[in-house]
Amino acid sequence: MRLTLTAKMFIAVVIVGVVAATFYYNPSLMNRVAPEAQRRGSNIPPPAQLPDQPFPSAPDPAAGCANLPEVRFYHWAWNAQMGLLLATGGKQATLGSGMCQRGVNLRLIREDNTDTMAALMAAFAEEHKGGAAHPAKGAHFIGIMGDGSATFLKGLNDKLAKLGPDYRAMVVGSSGYSRGEDKFMGPPAWKQNPQAARGGVVAGVLRDGDWNIAMKWLGDNKIPNNPDETSYDPDALNWVAASDYVDAAQKYVSGFCTDLKNVKTGAKEKRCVDGVVTWTPGDVTVAEKKGGLASIVSTREYRSQMPHVIIGHKKWMAQNRKLVTGMLAATFEAGDQIKSNDDALRRAAAVSALVYGEKDPAYWYKYFRFTTEKDVKGLTVDLGGSAVNNLGDNQQLFGLTPGSTNLFAATYTVFGNIVKSQYPQLLPSYYPVGEILDTSYVEECARGGAASEPDLAKFHPNEQIKDVVSRRSWDIQFTTASAKFTPKAADEMGALFNDLVVAGGTLVEIHGHTDNQGTSDGNQKLSEERAFAVKEWLRARSATNFPDGRVKIFAHGMTQPLAPNATADGRAKNRRVEIVLGTSD
Repeated sequence: MRLTLTAKMFIAVVIVGVVAATFYYNPSLMNRVAPEAQRRGSNIPPPAQLPDQPFPSAPDPAAGCANLPEVRFYHWAWNAQMGLLLATGGKQATLGSGMCQRGVNLRLIREDNTDTMAALMAAFAEEHKGGAAHPAKGAHFIGIMGDGSATFLKGLNDKLAKLGPDYRAMVVGSSGYSRGEDKFMGPPAWKQNPQAARGGVVAGVLRDGDWNIAMKWLGDNKIPNNPDETSYDPDALNWVAASDYVDAAQKYVSGFCTDLKNVKTGAKEKRCVDGVVTWTPGDVTVAEKKGGLASIVSTREYRSQMPHVIIGHKKWMAQNRKLVTGMLAATFEAGDQIKSNDDALRRAAAVSALVYGEKDPAYWYKYFRFTTEKDVKGLTVDLGGSAVNNLGDNQQLFGLTPGSTNLFAATYTVFGNIVKSQYPQLLPSYYPVGEILDTSYVEECARGGAASEPDLAKFHPNEQIKDVVSRRSWDIQFTTASAKFTPKAADEMGALFNDLVVAGGTLVEIHGHTDNQGTSDGNQKLSEERAFAVKEWLRARSATNFPDGRVKIFAHGMTQPLAPNATADGRAKNRRVEIVLGTSD
């Protein structure tokens, strides 16, 4: 009987399978049959020349979906990205990872320099404009601090404008928050009395998110900032420019000094770094290598200031919506896992050590949570502290849930205005938030994903401020002898709202004051009504950001004047609302 071709192929497959199984389960037989298969001695492998940026990626045993187009994400070493890293599983999306399950072959690449990030985004856009559906050069996405995005996107999108409006870079989501690790560190005396910081010299990356922390603190405490790092102002806080957050910490540790021109005397003076703005591991470096600095203020108090924002290309994302929503959904789901499962956090810490190429998993695990410990000088110092974002956190961040406000818009605007005020020639303007934010991808995830609870700040009704962060008077105008706001109060109230939203981890005291016109009892009642009016306006604008227990009111009437009531100008200064921010720790 003649065998068909199909039958012959079937018999051949069976024979090969039997032989292979025999050798697999009896390796000594292979050694006898094929002596060359035995283990050889040490040898030098032949050179392997690899392209700088292969696309699609060369097959990687650890990559679970290398057959899919590679999506490159450039980022810092930052614990707020734990969800993104867990969802990826390694330097590139691994077998069984959330990214591969969502069809996203994500590649994670550390890059600490924002100028390089901008160049990578521009290279991608130019190749895409040239017709490449999936550019082999540059970055599909980058992740940075939300409070620094106004400056970053102004520079980048001005360059991309030549390619057309569809090639603009856009914020589309967030993987987490800094919740303590980004901080302004200085001598303990500065914390006890903010005015003692006048004449201080701080190392940091100028116009960066950590620099922003110090800027907000200075503004809230009415302390001048010297934006010129080549000069020294004894009445202001001064700066030494660092190349990155690690360099900022090293400048303090090494006792870096420089000659600066005193703006008062005109003489050159040697001034040394006595403070720093940085984030983990920079704060840990300061504590372990030199010590002596306290956390003046951080993103623990300024809770909403620093979301990790994901920025991509408008046109490419529109053409690849499934990839974008898949990446976000996988990140959000991993965020939920980390929130509820310590093993998930440990796995994410292990991926962090691998991807960042720095420290070990135990380090990233430890400093993901806010930690208090002794530095080398025995000073108690606050270190670390981050949070991951799920879908609910993203909806809360972008004002997509009832009772919320667009927190990203607030922080984007507040710190865009700060940079604009300090460096008007460098940043004369920035893009309106509506031109750089696209929430449609988060909204699409919400339509297709399970609801998840956001992480909201909680306050106990009996909590009282023990540690004052800042104290500032606001020029909120009321109609004469009433608690009704005048039309002129709108701008001031808007600025106050954004300021308090950014400082979402603080307790708020609203102190009402009047001049001496009228009776003592009448002024006492009026100051209380005005303080209460401010509180209710804030709650009506965003109940989730001003929950029960956060805001308390105090009425002082005419008992605490700032200036003599003998003049109209003095009385105007005394009619004020003072805001005190602090913590109960």
